[in-house]
Amino acid sequence: MTVPAADLHGILDFIRAAEALKHTTRIAWTSTGQQESVASHTWRLCLLAMVVAPRFPGVDVGKLLRICIVHDLGEAINGDISAKLQADLPDKSVQERRDLLQLTTPLPSSVRDEIVALWDEYEQAASLEARIAKGLDKLETILQHNQGAMPDDFDFRFNLEYGAKYTNDDPVLRTIRAVLDDETERRAKAQDARAQALRATPPAP
Repeated sequence: MTVPAADLHGILDFIRAAEALKHTTRIAWTSTGQQESVASHTWRLCLLAMVVAPRFPGVDVGKLLRICIVHDLGEAINGDISAKLQADLPDKSVQERRDLLQLTTPLPSSVRDEIVALWDEYEQAASLEARIAKGLDKLETILQHNQGAMPDDFDFRFNLEYGAKYTNDDPVLRTIRAVLDDETERRAKAQDARAQALRATPPAP
């Protein structure tokens, strides 16, 4: 089956626009000190979803992965907003959906409708797959914070509550969360110790 020329051009235009996610950064750093991109977060979220999906009875793995792939697509237009700042932006979801509609405009209507429907499902946590994707998204974020070369003033203990409502109701997500919370607390304590040592160091003459 061939792709009609108009559809093909629209698909390529969409893929070109989505390239922005390769250089759209998040408030996280890799273990080598590079600022994380939205695309790299999405890739590792998909990898995490793939390897833990067999632990969730009845999950549609293909649908779970499709939801993970599209969940941050709208950020190609106006970027990522950190979790702390989201509390001051009650219309973030509205703006991100508007951006998603703009991004997907070149696509054939059936493809565009599928992507938007998957995004809506994720945003509303309206299915088993969407709820798992939500929880894993929060867990991958915390994992990256714990693994990354984060700034000295990063608030690790914020992550002890971050996304908890999406990870508390499932035993698999709770188990992963418990491991990551322990890591978070260790990083926070190490950060406290460094700060205390700096305060105790006399200034250079």
